[in-house]
Amino acid sequence: MQMLFQWEMSPQETRKLEIKFWKGATASENTEKFANQLFEGAVRTVKELDRVIEMHCDNWRFDRLAAIDRAILRLAFHELSIKKTPAKVIINEAVGLAKKFSGEDSGSFVNGVLDAASKAQTPKKNAPEETKLVEPKHAKT
Repeated sequence: MQMLFQWEMSPQETRKLEIKFWKGATASENTEKFANQLFEGAVRTVKELDRVIEMHCDNWRFDRLAAIDRAILRLAFHELSIKKTPAKVIINEAVGLAKKFSGEDSGSFVNGVLDAASKAQTPKKNAPEETKLVEPKHAKT
C-alpha cells in the first residue's frame, strides 16, 4: 500500500520504487516478494482497477478520494482479483490500513466499497476457477 501511494505521488518505474522502499523497510524475503508482486500487479492494471473502484463508490467521484484511500482500494481490488486470499481477510486488512493511515471515516468507507464489490462477484460461466468483479446493476455510464 505504501509503495502504491508513493507511486501515485511520484510515478516512476516500479523496480526503482521497490528498491528505494525496501532500503527503509524490513520484511522477510517471502513478504517482500509478495508485496512487490501485489504492487507490480496493481500498477500494471491500475486503469482497470480504478474503473472498478469507481463503479463501487456510490455517491463519490473517484478523483475526490484521498490518495491513500485510492492506494488501499487499488491494492485490495487487485488482491481480490487474484483469488489467493479470502475476500474477508483482504477486506479486514484494507479496513485496518484505512483506519491506521487515513481519515476517521475511511475505515467504514473502504469497508463499504469492498463489501459491495465482494457481494457483486459472480463466477464467469465456463471459466476456470477464477472469477471477475462485475459491474453493479446501478453502474454509472
